[in-house]
Amino acid sequence: MPFSATDRSMSGRIISPPVEAFSELRQPLTTGELAVFEMFHRTLPAEWEIYVQPHLNGLRPDFVLLNPKVGIGVFEVKDWDLDAMRYTVRRDGQGKAVLWGEADGKPFSIRRNNPVKQANRYKQAIYDLYCPRLEQKTGLAAITAGVIFPFADLVRLRDLFKDFLKGPNDKEAPYHTMCGRKELAEGDLSVIFPTALYSSSRIMHETLADDIRGWLAEPDFAAEQRIPLRLDANQRALVETWPASGYRRVKGPAGSGKSLILGARAAKLANEGKSVLIVSYNITLCHYLRDIVVRGLSNSRAVRNIQFTHFHLFCKDVCIAADMEDSYGELFKDFDKKLPEEKSRILDEDVPSLANVAMGDPDMARFDAILVDEGQDFRPYWWNVIRKARKPGGQMMLVADATQDVYGTAKAWTDEAMNGAGFAGPWSQLRTGYRLPPLAQKYASDFASRFLPAALVDLPEAVQPSLDVEDCHLRWVQCSATDSIQICEEEILALMKTTGRNGLANADITFLTDEAKPGAEVAKLLMNRGIAVLSTFHLADAERKREKMGFYMGDARIKATTLHSFKGWEARLLVIYVSQAGNSKSLALVYAGLTRLKRSSKGSWLTVICASSELTEYGRTWPDHADRPEVTNGPEL
Repeated sequence: MPFSATDRSMSGRIISPPVEAFSELRQPLTTGELAVFEMFHRTLPAEWEIYVQPHLNGLRPDFVLLNPKVGIGVFEVKDWDLDAMRYTVRRDGQGKAVLWGEADGKPFSIRRNNPVKQANRYKQAIYDLYCPRLEQKTGLAAITAGVIFPFADLVRLRDLFKDFLKGPNDKEAPYHTMCGRKELAEGDLSVIFPTALYSSSRIMHETLADDIRGWLAEPDFAAEQRIPLRLDANQRALVETWPASGYRRVKGPAGSGKSLILGARAAKLANEGKSVLIVSYNITLCHYLRDIVVRGLSNSRAVRNIQFTHFHLFCKDVCIAADMEDSYGELFKDFDKKLPEEKSRILDEDVPSLANVAMGDPDMARFDAILVDEGQDFRPYWWNVIRKARKPGGQMMLVADATQDVYGTAKAWTDEAMNGAGFAGPWSQLRTGYRLPPLAQKYASDFASRFLPAALVDLPEAVQPSLDVEDCHLRWVQCSATDSIQICEEEILALMKTTGRNGLANADITFLTDEAKPGAEVAKLLMNRGIAVLSTFHLADAERKREKMGFYMGDARIKATTLHSFKGWEARLLVIYVSQAGNSKSLALVYAGLTRLKRSSKGSWLTVICASSELTEYGRTWPDHADRPEVTNGPEL
């Protein structure tokens, strides 16, 4: 997470996440890990930054310590009590230890679960990938890899791990450490972390510290999950009250809190023990909605009262439940070989029709409330299929934004269609936009006014300005399709350097594209550099669905997906690639992308790489604009 006052202890030390957030860590600190933190906090000079369970591109060591003038320490902590463990040392034909007993009741192999080797892997990864500008011959000396056993004796530990430890005369020994209970209790840094006793190093400097900070900082998403849901008066009224008809429809522009209201209502009902079905169109949106809901639950177990699904999975599930699995399967026979229009007919018409029949089964599961997000992506017929899953007297909610009509379905929601969908009275209207930084909102509104049908445009009213100065960095890069993939990689790498300088997390970087193929090429370039990427670009339908189900902003990797799949989400660090913008759907998709940027007093960054000539003049209005010629050399990290 970005450094702030809450990250600093009384001594001024940077701690991430802050101490008061330790109880919210994904893996709660063990007794030994807490003792190690307290020792580091007590004994290290204030210039040392302490990162607890940092993301580090998915590696997740227990601790990383950083001093821009001295070096880096990466530590693995094991709460092993050798006196309480059953173990024997077994050796292979070369005399090397291969197996000893059990840890936490599980078979333990030194080859597979070796904490010394694990710490060394962290060290090598930091050198190779996360501080690539360290000197080649001497740079490894800036990084100490250590293992700490808070409840074991060091003499016994050294005997057990002697095949993996540096000898006392090895010049690398001070940078590969191990300690036990006695050294930890005494805070003996000469054994635990000798480099910490230095005041400076000719190898380490602030620029190198910037390289790694972006991988260490807690992502914005993780910090936000600790904050309870916040609603304004209008939003709260829509959550707390309900119309007599049992039906509520809410519309509002991007960032006005539609999903927030839906999640808060679901949480309220789940807290009351009611059964709730939440339905989206995008597969990826289920995770986002779940993350909103859990922030409003009074008891974490209440989430069991809520089922999250997307529309086509709902249809599949009800067909299977109604013993119509064969009929459903027949619709998808040789699906990958069918033409696009045939696929659309199956998904838009045939599957919902079959599900409609299945819902006639009297034993089908019913819900006290059904809440539908991104309703403009649904067709009225789909809504009426979902309605059949409502218990008598139950509730229904539809939230929508016609401005984000990326599938061309919003126009189907005529007044006549709405009357046949159970609604009475006008839409509940949200007007204030909370997501977008004011500067980004200005340019998104300009885009909508220029390119989208006036009848569908619903622009947000600006929220009252904050007293905090909000950094908002907007960059537009116009290029040719030939150059675009390499430029996308270059801009992502440039943003990674920005995260280091600003204390932002690389895990918050999200790359969006209007087509899967170029997205896959960009993701491949990044992964070839050793940068872990969570993407949804698989060309096979079945595999792409699996990727979408696993797409999650809390993942430690850089995110990469399509603009379609990210609709409804938000992020502070965005890179968007636009390959074409020649029709109403593609223009609505670009608008949806521009409105994904999340405001923050700690800063927001949006870069658009555009290969569509239709948007050239608009792009030139942006604060930071570049027309890019042919790219001849790859970018440097």
